[in-house]
Amino acid sequence: MPVSRRSFPAFCFMLALASGLAAPASAAEEVNIYSYRQPALIQPLFDAFTAKTGIEVRAVFADSGLVERLAQEGRNSPADILLTADVGRLVEAASRGLAQPVDSAVILADVPANLRDPENRWFGLTMRARVVYASKDRAPITAVSYEELADPKWRGKICMRPGNHPYNLALIAAMIAHKGEDFTRAWLKGVKANLAVKPSGNDRAQAKSVFAGECDLAIANTYYMGKMLTEEKEPEQKQWAGAVKIVFPASPDFGTHVNISGMMLTANAPNRESALKLMEFLASDEAQQLYANGNFEYPVNPRVAASELVRSWGAFTPDSINVAEIAEFEPAASRLVDEVQFND
Repeated sequence: MPVSRRSFPAFCFMLALASGLAAPASAAEEVNIYSYRQPALIQPLFDAFTAKTGIEVRAVFADSGLVERLAQEGRNSPADILLTADVGRLVEAASRGLAQPVDSAVILADVPANLRDPENRWFGLTMRARVVYASKDRAPITAVSYEELADPKWRGKICMRPGNHPYNLALIAAMIAHKGEDFTRAWLKGVKANLAVKPSGNDRAQAKSVFAGECDLAIANTYYMGKMLTEEKEPEQKQWAGAVKIVFPASPDFGTHVNISGMMLTANAPNRESALKLMEFLASDEAQQLYANGNFEYPVNPRVAASELVRSWGAFTPDSINVAEIAEFEPAASRLVDEVQFND
């Protein structure tokens, strides 16, 4: 229908008003995620959130480079939330000004203080313990300490992935935080001397090495045990897992080392309110239960129990130090790995 000259200003006003209303509504209907976590682990939670709220979740998944991408995109980044598989990348992103504080009573009630940033720029979502996979046949131990892994009695009997992998850097950083660099340097040299083979592969490969008789002990994360025990596409992994027993290391100075997966609201989140709703959902009882049952990790939410399979591995006392403090020592841990030529 044509618009008369007299009515044209009013038409423009109504068009502008309609456009102005449409933009926030559209923005509120989606959240954009940069995720280091694998799609199979996190997509069920996105689907549950969308079913609950109607808010669409769009995700970019990558093994590396997402923090750098955020930094390069700056204010033009479409990302609202960064999800990581370790605390180190959360701390790195926050230190580069890529995060903003979140003042949510819901999240603060669901995530314990030692598993979140002191300035509330990032929050833990799940925990995994860095443990020992011990051969049921050749090393039927029931207790061990991290310090003991450097004892010559284990010479040629330990397997682990490279020392500069984030999971191992966090463990080494925890040792520095509790024991200092001098002790940790000597400890790292002792562990290296006890390695059966050059560090390589992932955590599942370490269980395979124990199964194959290449070593008696392996250092790995707890949740990989659940993954292997329930693996249907590669059923041989069930044999690897069946050959080992999880032993939770207990140190005289700290308990079992735990790392976290976590979330961070980006500094320039274009869909902030919807992103906050997703973050609150991910910390909720419902999502934490999905995490616990789907990925064999320990919920950070104290009201939610681990899965039955995870509980069957036994109880342990997690290190109570703030994971942010551990992450601060990761650069020093990386330097020690290079200094002792751990991966050579």
